[in-house]
Amino acid sequence: MVKMNGIQHVGIPVTDLARSEEFYGRLGFVNAMAAGFEYKGGQGRVAMMHRGALMPRGAVVLELYQMPEAELVEIRARGNGHIDHVAFDVDDIDEAFATLRGEGFAVVEAVPVKLAFWARGCRYFNVLGPDGERLEFNQIL
Repeated sequence: MVKMNGIQHVGIPVTDLARSEEFYGRLGFVNAMAAGFEYKGGQGRVAMMHRGALMPRGAVVLELYQMPEAELVEIRARGNGHIDHVAFDVDDIDEAFATLRGEGFAVVEAVPVKLAFWARGCRYFNVLGPDGERLEFNQIL
């Protein structure tokens, strides 16, 4: 078996990198690295956004990447994000819910939902990103 320390990053294709950088910046992510890349003769862009210390480990890292314009047709036609969700662990689900709703984020649920997961359950809610990706905020009870 390969030893895994946790999620290294989650790659999210986006249709407007600047818009997505601003959105994730509002959630406390900062740009750790930005670069361009070539794909099928076109130019794409990537931003590695993180929260927490990058070294040695412990950050939440999202790779936001915008494909060259010719490749964006498929992403735009899909109408929702290319991942089901990314879940972030929180200590206080009610505080997280109130804060994000108060900041005007597109919160999906009317209240945090309780599930009978883990030993004592968990509570979660989702926020929609600019390309329809769901960001789950989860507290294990």
